[in-house]
Amino acid sequence: MALRKNDEAVSPVIGTVLMVAVTVILAAVIAMFVFGSTSNVQKTKIVATTVQLDPDGSTIIIMYQGGQDDGSLTSLTITAPDGSLRYTGGDGSVLVNVPPTPPVKPIIGASLKVVGSWTPPRHVLVVGSFGDGADQVIADTYL
Repeated sequence: MALRKNDEAVSPVIGTVLMVAVTVILAAVIAMFVFGSTSNVQKTKIVATTVQLDPDGSTIIIMYQGGQDDGSLTSLTITAPDGSLRYTGGDGSVLVNVPPTPPVKPIIGASLKVVGSWTPPRHVLVVGSFGDGADQVIADTYL
């Protein structure tokens, strides 16, 4: 009687071990990506403005309301409907056409006015710059 070598069970065992190994490695790579990527997410700042059109239709009034992150706000940049930029300047209650050095923080309750003649829709964008280097859209509206 001759002994025969039976190799039939070797392939399914090796296949199962390889599938488990690939699954563990894939899970580790995905976990590193997911848990490592949260360190780059910036915290949303909380400040507020209101944007309204004066009844005459030629003056846009941006009122800075302040907020929980007012202490870290360094300046506001307003994009007028014609694409031109305005910056908080003076004592923080006016808008200027050239960015002041150093940046000027708006005063809470200040009515910042942009005057011009624009046809509807009038797109206004208000961006806040903060002490940590972050910029954030505060208001994006059509009037």
